[in-house]
Amino acid sequence: MSLDLSVDRSSPVPLYFQLSQQLEAAIEHGALTPGSLLGNEIELAARLGLSRPTVRQAIQSLVDKGLLVRRRGVGTQVVHSQVKRPLELSSLYDDLEAAGQRPATTVLVNTVVPASTEVAAALGLPEGSDVHRVERLRLAHGEPMAYLTNFLPPGLLDLDTAQLEATGLYRLMRSAGITLHSARQSIGARGATAAEAERLAETEGAPLLTMQRTTFDDTGRAVEFGDHIYRPTRYSFEFQLLVRP
Repeated sequence: MSLDLSVDRSSPVPLYFQLSQQLEAAIEHGALTPGSLLGNEIELAARLGLSRPTVRQAIQSLVDKGLLVRRRGVGTQVVHSQVKRPLELSSLYDDLEAAGQRPATTVLVNTVVPASTEVAAALGLPEGSDVHRVERLRLAHGEPMAYLTNFLPPGLLDLDTAQLEATGLYRLMRSAGITLHSARQSIGARGATAAEAERLAETEGAPLLTMQRTTFDDTGRAVEFGDHIYRPTRYSFEFQLLVRP
């Protein structure tokens, strides 16, 4: 590992935190690539003039964030950086591509079902009417990132499974001439069910991010209702807050 690392002992910021921030920035900006080994803690401590417990604490903080992993017989290895998604009308596929995360998709459900009360209300349809249901596992670098469940009005577009696995849903909608204009979105968190934990390579009860979104076209028509779950170690939402004058 040939990184320009340094610590400022005159700073009130703890030394371990200074080091962890520099390592995290190196991962985020690609200086430390996924799969690379971080190096020996003793050597890193000696190089920076730090105690081994300080270096260990810095590394552990990144392990806790899911940016590093300790592998027996291998050492401390860089895993894929967390995707930080801005709160705007974009698709996960596009966000992963923009972050250099090599998205892949497995379609697990692609069928027509009767609309539940919640789905019917979101899409402005009578309860029990036909809606298209699509469930997809979204991966990046071969690791599960999110489980996506989408409901669309019937006849909106051709939801071909091969196309859904090759690109993002919003791209397919735009290609069909649908102009996405706005969305109503809710973000939350809860524990993973046994089935969700298995899909996302988590443990049952592990915290998951949740997001529900109803998307509207430029005529005000609801064109999609999504109910998604995300791994918080690999994914986060970013807000920009403005002070009201």
